[in-house]
Amino acid sequence: MSEEADHKAGFVAIVGRPNVGKSTLLNHILGSKLSITSRKPQTTRQRLLGIHSTDNLQMIFVDTPGLSPTSRNKSNALNHYMYLETIRSTLDVDVCVHLIDADGWSDGDEQVSNRLLLQLEIPVICALNKIDLISPKSRLLPVMQAVSQVYDYKAIIPVSALKNQGLDILVGEISKYLPQQPKYFEADQLTDKPLRFLVGEWIREQIIRQLGEELPYRTTVVVETYKEQNNITLIDAIIYVERESQKRIVIGKGGRRIKTIGSQARRSIEKFIDRQVHLDLRVRTKANWTQAPTELATLGYQ
Repeated sequence: MSEEADHKAGFVAIVGRPNVGKSTLLNHILGSKLSITSRKPQTTRQRLLGIHSTDNLQMIFVDTPGLSPTSRNKSNALNHYMYLETIRSTLDVDVCVHLIDADGWSDGDEQVSNRLLLQLEIPVICALNKIDLISPKSRLLPVMQAVSQVYDYKAIIPVSALKNQGLDILVGEISKYLPQQPKYFEADQLTDKPLRFLVGEWIREQIIRQLGEELPYRTTVVVETYKEQNNITLIDAIIYVERESQKRIVIGKGGRRIKTIGSQARRSIEKFIDRQVHLDLRVRTKANWTQAPTELATLGYQ
């Protein structure tokens, strides 16, 4: 049998309610920090492909924004955009992984099932995440039995994305449903996104982690310049907020907060590209950008 005939490849959507660990799962399967993470819900805004390749297998994972009660609210253009991104992410994929918390089925999981899973005609695997927080492990069995009653999953796999537990089993289960297919991407390619996009996301990650509950949802990042010069990479980026008062918060007293955001983001960028980075951040106001589809488009949400 030829190497090509023995090769499997396919697309896998990771879906779930906000803050259930989809991006952490993707990063640990890939073995690389690709998708940004935080404890705040709706950190992921756009579809992100993460490519996992071995000698005879290539899985193209699609990390998606979490489905929440406000996702379909068209009055907030950003929320509606994220809802459409999740729906689009399940089109033309081969397998879907529904990630839920190992402590049991929730109303948020029910929304994902009703809005998304019931419309799918592809295999769906349930991954019970955060099993490292469950003790004793015998508590998992009734949860798995209950989950099996609410949707016809092909398999229910207990995992801990954060602790790398059960991920090989999950990958093995997914591979059962992928077609015999040559690889779509080069074996060493990690994502389809350009470095500019990833840089903007790493900056936004630090904004989310270091600011309050509401403000991160009113900010976005646009990378204006990405230039490699000798042994250093020069990056200029703009942080957009909706109001002048938010701009002052992001900058911080004496510019301390934006310096911290920049230094932490720079470390993530340098670790990924293995080069010294000079990062220049500025903050600008773009009124009500989360409410207007046309403004979203100018900021890269297309």
